[in-house]
Amino acid sequence: MAPELAGIERIEARFHGKGFEPHRHDTYALGVTMAGVQTFSYRGEARFSPPGNVIVLHPDEMHDGGAATEDGLTYRMIYIPPERFLPATAARGRTLPFVAAPVIDDPKLAGLLLDAIGSMDAAIEPLKLDELLGEIAGLLLDHAGAPQAKMGRLAHPEVRRACDFLRENLSRQVNSGELEQVTGLDRFALSRQFRQLLGTSPHRYLVMRRLERAKTLIAAGESIAEAAFASGFADQAHLNRHFKKALGMTPGRFAALAI
Repeated sequence: MAPELAGIERIEARFHGKGFEPHRHDTYALGVTMAGVQTFSYRGEARFSPPGNVIVLHPDEMHDGGAATEDGLTYRMIYIPPERFLPATAARGRTLPFVAAPVIDDPKLAGLLLDAIGSMDAAIEPLKLDELLGEIAGLLLDHAGAPQAKMGRLAHPEVRRACDFLRENLSRQVNSGELEQVTGLDRFALSRQFRQLLGTSPHRYLVMRRLERAKTLIAAGESIAEAAFASGFADQAHLNRHFKKALGMTPGRFAALAI
């Protein structure tokens, strides 16, 4: 796992057989199969990605993952929060792209993703990263095809305030009334706007930010119980349930891989 880039996670994985149980992210999960054939279940179908192909998984979409052959698998992934694409999509008058095909043969997109993933032990300059994200968003919009129907005014500032508030209050319970006060939107309008702009719900956004903090603490050597408490989970069992559901592995396995 590479150093995190402002909420963007990068990994390179190698394994044989089944790698991950069904799980989902609240980010775009974009990757390139480097060697072997990658297989995963997505939207009710078995999918296969040979070397050089691009994998596009949307926020909150359930999937698993593994190697399709006995030769094993190597792939590189980057997990991009939807809000990082918003400047580029807004410039085109579009909302977040939905690419129907989860496996794409697009050498240009593959090259951009590998450039964004970069060296796994180094950070990327912020300006370069912003430029790459803009180009990646543009290609995803091209693959998405015709614009989806618009939803009226998109509440970018309000949703951003909600995100900031949730990140600042990870370690405690947050209620809908607080978000209504912060954003000026009622809870139902905020939920619709959240899903339109970020592809997820306010509560799931909060849970995923808690998991990010827990991962950081566990990777730094904190015990799982301490990481659970510091990240806003009720106890270790509560963290375990959310960790496996969201990431397809237990905190214990993650800790072993992070060593």
